[in-house]
Amino acid sequence: MATEYTGTGDPIRSMELLWGTADETVRRGPRPKLRMPDVVRTAVALADRDGLAALSMRRLAEELGVTAMSLYTYVPGKGELLDLMTDAVCAETARPEHDGRSWRERLTGIARENWELYRRHPWLLQVATNRPVLGPNLIAKYDYELRAVDGLGLTDVEMDMVVALLGDFVHGSVRAALNQAQAQEHTGMSELEWWEKFQPLLAKVFDAERFPTASRVGAAAGEEFQAASAPQRTFAFGLERLLDGVEALVQTRS
Repeated sequence: MATEYTGTGDPIRSMELLWGTADETVRRGPRPKLRMPDVVRTAVALADRDGLAALSMRRLAEELGVTAMSLYTYVPGKGELLDLMTDAVCAETARPEHDGRSWRERLTGIARENWELYRRHPWLLQVATNRPVLGPNLIAKYDYELRAVDGLGLTDVEMDMVVALLGDFVHGSVRAALNQAQAQEHTGMSELEWWEKFQPLLAKVFDAERFPTASRVGAAAGEEFQAASAPQRTFAFGLERLLDGVEALVQTRS
C-alpha cells in the first residue's frame, strides 16, 4: 500500500478549510452547489469503499456529480482533501468523561476506540501524519487523550510520548489484523487451511531436536493463532503489557 502524507497542501488554504475561516463572501458566480461537509463525507465514503489509491479529484467529482474543475473551486487538491478527511474521521471517537475511571481504564478505552476507527477507515493506515493535521477534531482528540494521563506525575513530554506510543501500538496491531484478513483473500485459504497444506511439507524438513524451543512454542502458538479471534487476543495481550510499562513509569514518578 502506498503511503500518503498529510500537510502536503497549501498551508493557508488547508487551515482555512479545516477551521472554516475562509471569507466566502468573495466567491463570485452562481450559488455554490456543494457544501464542504458533503464533499469530505463523500471522499471518506469513497476511500472506505475502494481504498485510498482510488481517490482522486476526478473520481470524487464524478461521485459528487460535478466537473473536476468545479470541485477545485472548493478544494485546491488532494493534499488539502486528505487533511480534511483525516480531521473529519477524528471526530468519530467516543470521549466519555474521565472522572471515576482509572488511568488504565481510560487508556484502554482510547486504544479500543482507535482500533475501531482504523477498522472503519482502513485507508488511515496509509496516512502518515508526521506533519499533523492542525484541525479542530484532531486537536480535540489529542487533548482528550492527553488528559487520560494528566495528573499522574509525568512530564508534559512523557505524556505526549505515552499517547504516541499507544497510537503506534494500535496502528501496528490493526495493520497486522488486516494483513491476516487480506492474506486469506489473496491466497483463497484461511489460516487453518494454509497450515493444513504446509504443515506436512514442513514436517519433512523440520528437525524438532535441532530446534526444540521453536518446536514446542511454535506448536502452541500455531493452535492459538489459527483462531479467528487471534488478532483481538494479541491486541489485548499487547495492550496490557504496554500499560504495565506505563504503570512502571508512573510509579517512578510517585
